[in-house]
Amino acid sequence: MSDVTRLLEAAAAGDCKAAADLLPLVYDELRKLAAARMASESPGHTLDATALVHEAYLRLVGDQQFDSRGHFFAAAAEAMRRILVDAARRKATVRHGGNRQRVRLDQIQQITEPPDTLIELHDALDRFAETEPRKAKLVELRYFAGLSVADAASVLGVSPATAARWWEFARLWLFAELRGEENSPPG
Repeated sequence: MSDVTRLLEAAAAGDCKAAADLLPLVYDELRKLAAARMASESPGHTLDATALVHEAYLRLVGDQQFDSRGHFFAAAAEAMRRILVDAARRKATVRHGGNRQRVRLDQIQQITEPPDTLIELHDALDRFAETEPRKAKLVELRYFAGLSVADAASVLGVSPATAARWWEFARLWLFAELRGEENSPPG
C-alpha cells in the first residue's frame, strides 16, 4: 500500500494529521495537472493553477473515501472540472460581465472572438456520460486533469489501446455534438 493510499484511508477515517500529511505528497502532481488544464483556458482567467488545486483539494478532503491513488486523482479531475465549469457559468452572468471580453487598445484591430465552449462541453459531456460513463470519465481525465492516454488507462483499469480507442470515439462524438450534428458517431 502506497503512502498516498494509506493517508487517504486515514484522512477518510477522520485523522486531521493524515489530511495535512497528504497535501505535500500529492500537491506537485495536482499542481502539474491544474497547470496543464489552465494553459488551455482563455487569457485573463481569474482562476490560476494554484487556486484551482487548493479549491479541488478542499472539495476532496472531507468525508469522501478513496480506494486508491488512481481513484483520488480521478476525483481530483472531476473536482477541477466542476470548479472550472462553475467559474465559467459565473463569468457568463451579466453581473460578472456576461459576454464582454477585456481588450487592450492595441488589440482592437486583432479581435476574433473564440466561442466560450467550456459550458457547452460540460453539457455535452454529461449527455455522453448517460450512455458511455467510462468513456466520459476518460475524457474528463484527459481534458480536465491533463493525463496521458496511458495514465488515464491506468486510472480506469483498461489497456492503453482500449483507452486510445475510447478517446478517439469520445472526441468524434463530442465534436459532432458540439457542432450540432444529428448523426453522432454510432456507439
